[in-house]
Amino acid sequence: MENVLEVKELCKKYEGFELKNVSFSIPKGMIVGLIGENGAGKTTTIKALLNVINKDKGSIKIFNLELQQNEKRIKQDIGVVLDDSFLSEYLTPKSINKIMKNFYPTWDEATYFKYLENFNLPENKMSKEFSSGMKMKLKIATALSHKPKLLILDEPTAGLDPVARNDILDIFQEFIEDGEHSILLSSHITSDLEHIADYITFINNGEIIFTKSKDELTENFGIVKCGEDEFNRFYKNDYIKYRKSKYGYDVLIENKVEFKRKYDISIIDKPTIEDIMLIYIKGSE
Repeated sequence: MENVLEVKELCKKYEGFELKNVSFSIPKGMIVGLIGENGAGKTTTIKALLNVINKDKGSIKIFNLELQQNEKRIKQDIGVVLDDSFLSEYLTPKSINKIMKNFYPTWDEATYFKYLENFNLPENKMSKEFSSGMKMKLKIATALSHKPKLLILDEPTAGLDPVARNDILDIFQEFIEDGEHSILLSSHITSDLEHIADYITFINNGEIIFTKSKDELTENFGIVKCGEDEFNRFYKNDYIKYRKSKYGYDVLIENKVEFKRKYDISIIDKPTIEDIMLIYIKGSE
């Protein structure tokens, strides 16, 4: 499978935080969800992918080109939404169009204004007067309107109500339908990723915990809810982590079919991505 983005052994050290040998890829035509709690390294990783910060070591290839040697060429084909960065809030959507026409040769004015219409965004109102949800829609409209091949999105549905979020997710799904476009979507709203992601990359404390297909996570993984006596029957190698509460144990397993066969357990709950992340972060081994 062809990859549009490949990250290998990416490292970046700050005082009190470090990205440690981060490696993952984005297959062509796929949506990869990047998950992790606040401070886990999601935004730092994205900024490194955009060369906004200098990596200490490692390799970043986008469209099979080394990022640092081909940054200008690569960025013409990337649409970006960052949670904390955009054009001046004293610009109107109409003036943003004029700027972007000069910046991107592929800028599609008709597409941009169509998004403004669909999102009910006024053309002549300064964006500082927009709600947080409206500002996010404006960022998304701008990111999509120069015909990018890859979208890199940091919390793109933050601040949106459920209906607006669903509309945006539909747009992302349509973006990759032809098999030629791809998305990296960082989000703490894991239910969004369950809706559209093909793969999930989980980062914690600056390290990649896993990259797996969403279907593998939701279909093969499981959570066993049990009491102490039953939990004590399980071999450590047969589960990933567990959480103990006053009601018993929640045990995260990677292969529920095999676990069911080995321990003759009739009920194993299907986990959400949030369940899996929570037990990985808060659980014991």
